Amino acid sequence: MDTLTLPDLDVVRTTLIACELRADDEAASDDLGVMDVRFSPFNSWYRISSYWEGDFLERSAPGAFKRTIKAHNSAAAEDAHNIKTLFNHGMDFHIGDKILGRIEKVREDSDSPVSTVRLFDTSYNRDLLPGLRAGVYGSSFMFRVVKDEWNNEPGASDHNPDGLPERTLKEVRVFEAGPVTWPANPAASSGMRCMSGTDTYYEHLARLDPHRVDGMRARLTALRSSRPDDVTRPADGPANAPTSDPASRHSDGNRRGERARRIREARLAALQS
Repeated sequence: MDTLTLPDLDVVRTTLIACELRADDEAASDDLGVMDVRFSPFNSWYRISSYWEGDFLERSAPGAFKRTIKAHNSAAAEDAHNIKTLFNHGMDFHIGDKILGRIEKVREDSDSPVSTVRLFDTSYNRDLLPGLRAGVYGSSFMFRVVKDEWNNEPGASDHNPDGLPERTLKEVRVFEAGPVTWPANPAASSGMRCMSGTDTYYEHLARLDPHRVDGMRARLTALRSSRPDDVTRPADGPANAPTSDPASRHSDGNRRGERARRIREARLAALQS
């Protein structure tokens, strides 16, 4: 599958890094304590295998969250555009999209962005407390890509034995981050390929708003049908340049520049259709 995606696609990433519930001396009578959500470890490669996004490796770079963090921390507490904290992205059958707590601060540590959340004293949060204290929940976040960097022909390496395209997230806008039951592990791999977090999210959204998802699928299909064919990648191997120009993979990059230009034109055409 190719790596062209809708520019306004909201995507989901999960990690085994636990949501940490910690004691707090400033706890009030109407809250249950403070939870730290570390939701995107930096420079950790993980594989995306998704109907919506394609098949590639991805990582987040330090600094990718600074603008969205600054906007959140400077906004009024009641601002509807602030980052939210939900359980399982609001898809839990019992809790739904109830907000778990008020985010006191979002920051970038040296290893990951972190949101500090003061949990509301509610029945649904009390149901989550034992698992949060035991550290058995992972973290996940929903975001939209603002800036990214692609290496479409990286070649095989220790972290990328199949030579899949590699994407580095340089800037993202975060909408939501919180605990999840079934996190993915960026540092591990297995023979079983599970549905990606993004696919799970859109399958759930399709049940709630099928017309919206059908429209996005139509745009995605149109975008992929207009994908330039000057570079192909077998399903079981690294990307290959055209056989007529085998040296172009390591040349001065003119063909890559042309491909990037054609990709941008295809994206613009899809958005205007």
